[in-house]
Amino acid sequence: MPPGTSTNRGRLELTWTNKDKALLPHEDGTYEWLPPKDHRVAEVRLLRDAGTVGDVRPDEQRAKDNLLIRGDALYGLASLAALPEFNDEYVGKVALAYLDPPFNTQQSFAHYDDALEHSVWLTMMRDRLEQVERLLAPTGSAWVHCDDYEQHRLRAVMDEVFGPENFVATIVWQKLYARKSNTPVSSSHDFIHVYASDLRRFRRNLQPPTPAQLARYKNPDADPRGPWQSVSFSVRTDDPGRRGEYRYPIALPSGRTVRPPAGRHWNGKRDRYERLLAEGRLWFGRDGDSLPRLKDFLRPEEVGLVPITWWPRTEVGDNDESKSEIQALFPEIGDPFQTPKPERLLQRIVHVASNPGDIVLDCFLGSGTTAAVAHKMARRWVGVEWSRSTLDDYAAPRLAKVVAGEDPGGVTEAVGWRGGGGFRVVDVAPSLYATEDSAVYLAEWATNGALSEAVAAQLGFAYEPDPPFSGRRGRVRLAVLDGHATEAIARDLAGQLAPGERLGLWATSLDPAVPALLAKLRSGSAARAIPEDVLLAYATPQAWRAAVARPAPDDEAPPEAADAGDAPLAAEAAGA
Repeated sequence: MPPGTSTNRGRLELTWTNKDKALLPHEDGTYEWLPPKDHRVAEVRLLRDAGTVGDVRPDEQRAKDNLLIRGDALYGLASLAALPEFNDEYVGKVALAYLDPPFNTQQSFAHYDDALEHSVWLTMMRDRLEQVERLLAPTGSAWVHCDDYEQHRLRAVMDEVFGPENFVATIVWQKLYARKSNTPVSSSHDFIHVYASDLRRFRRNLQPPTPAQLARYKNPDADPRGPWQSVSFSVRTDDPGRRGEYRYPIALPSGRTVRPPAGRHWNGKRDRYERLLAEGRLWFGRDGDSLPRLKDFLRPEEVGLVPITWWPRTEVGDNDESKSEIQALFPEIGDPFQTPKPERLLQRIVHVASNPGDIVLDCFLGSGTTAAVAHKMARRWVGVEWSRSTLDDYAAPRLAKVVAGEDPGGVTEAVGWRGGGGFRVVDVAPSLYATEDSAVYLAEWATNGALSEAVAAQLGFAYEPDPPFSGRRGRVRLAVLDGHATEAIARDLAGQLAPGERLGLWATSLDPAVPALLAKLRSGSAARAIPEDVLLAYATPQAWRAAVARPAPDDEAPPEAADAGDAPLAAEAAGA
């Protein structure tokens, strides 16, 4: 859904200034309002390898690695969804998205400015939440951390993005123990709003059982099936009609005969009782003279606590604990990261919302707590961070220590972490375009192979350099020419196609006769100019996304059959 496009017509929604626009992030942390179809926000950026730590896969399988993405989440998340090599790995595959964005408290911190105008903050959050929603698995969930300042508006935005019917809960986390005396009322908590991708399919795990809960399981009769606890074999009833066949006499091992207490009946007819008795599932007390109780055997995978909305500091840590963890990791840094979260808090979130091997996403990575905990808990992870200094000073070295087994703090001992694995650092590439006096040109770096890769990304082609071709989507071959495309070049390219293949030719300069010639040589083929026609593609994003989201089927209609309203995309919709 394009930014600012409301699906809540006729329903309650939050409005704000420039809600129908998108925000372009700048390097200095400021933003610029733009139409959502503007190429500066609609462009798909490349993800360029910048380094690896530990064990990673071959470059051609890099999408399967843990990823540390350097750049703004606006582009990082869009690239995961749109670039074919990442699309298959992440769209509909993320089990948990945890977002700890700037709270917009109107304060300035050492590592970021947290004072945005409300409409800027809301648009920034909405655009990123919409991208997160595309990546979530059907059973997945998004957990967004905030405080009192924006939480009520954030809930309204999340209702719009995920649907109010997919609201799960709001967690209240006790972040502080000491009271502050310099405020009218001392705030002790943050909020974490939890939304499911689809509440009907939402998957959550129980919290680990407490020692007191496990202590209830014993084995006084040395049952080979292991420890058990017992529950009454009688249940309350208000239906007199069930008293007969459910109130039969039972002979205890002691010889005494009993019936259910008044107002209750046995939990099953006699045939169920006889079966449970034969299976050794009933307990009559140590002396065999007690009312029957049903054995409930310990099943570790089923024993635990349903998560509740109050998370005290004694269970998941607080701000002081998180700062101590960062100081222990980076004792040489005099001004520690000011807004980390304790590893125990993320441990609970990761445990409840994902399983080993699942993908955990954090697009406001900060000091790297989410990725560090996910790594220690055997999850795959993706972290996006726009601040190069935060990433270089905290997140990257912290995660390198986790890989090397040199991080003894946090949840390391609790989860038995000893090191291993690895991650890949990737940079969000600069824009394909440069603007001068309102005119849009190709950036200086966009030449030859770099241009081919960038154009393939914009059009949704898998980048496959195989000169003279540079990409493929179904039966369509992509050819990108950094230069003038003549009729002779068009004939040569068409002649190198395999039977049944079509050609999408994109060139920085195009002979006027080439498009018609190419369509005649290979039906369904087309030729387009760079960057003009690429820019036009952003003007019809729905048709563009529909065209590039899937390989062109064998029987797809030729360009002339496309709807006139999608004229700039006719060739793409036909697979060109």
